[in-house]
Parts: sequence; C-alpha cells; structure tokens
Amino acid sequence: QVALIESGGGVAQAGGSLRLSCADSGQFFTGKAVAWFRQAPGRGRDFVAAIRWDGSPHYVDSLRGRFTVSRNSAKNTVYLQIDNLKTEDTAVYYCAAGRYSDHPSTYDYWGQGTQVTVSS
Repeated sequence: QVALIESGGGVAQAGGSLRLSCADSGQFFTGKAVAWFRQAPGRGRDFVAAIRWDGSPHYVDSLRGRFTVSRNSAKNTVYLQIDNLKTEDTAVYYCAAGRYSDHPSTYDYWGQGTQVTVSS
C-alpha cells in the first residue's frame, strides 16, 4: 500500500512553474509534519521543505523564495509550488510524513516519487 500519492511532475522549461501535490491515502498526515525531498541522479534524498502539523512551513535556505509548501486540510493534500524553475531542480520529488526534521530517517510514510525535468 502506498501511503502518500504524489502528482504534478513533468517536463517544464526553465523560468516556468510547477505545482506538486501529495495526497494522503488514509490519515497518514494526522499529527505529523509533511516534507518534500528530492533526489537527483547520483545523489541522496535532499530536504526541500516541510509543513508542520501546526501549519508552519520550513525551507532549506538555498531554495527559500522559489519554493512554497502549503496544505489543504479539507482535501488531505500538501502542495509544493516551484517557481522560476532551474535546470538544477531536475530530480525525483518525494513527499513524506513523520516527525519534523530535514533528514529522511525521521519520516515513516513515503510516496512513490514524481519526476520533475527542467529544460533550458
């Protein structure tokens, strides 16, 4: 069973925008932080952003300003808006639910990942 379901990835041009979605398939979000990580070829999973259960957002400093994390509680969905896309944003993006941190090991539930490819 896949706990979290990501969507919204695809191919986009540099300078454009994408909005990724992470849907909760069954109360996996309850009481937890939801984070976004990304994994580029040859790299580990890098923290991008997270939204805590109280709604407070957190971002890796290098991406602050272009990435926005938000939640629609009525739809049990967390979003990651990416603006001013850059080719270095190309990666598989994963959402995860668990205890807030910037490390993957504290997150118990994961999605299958969605590919984002940015062309120049």
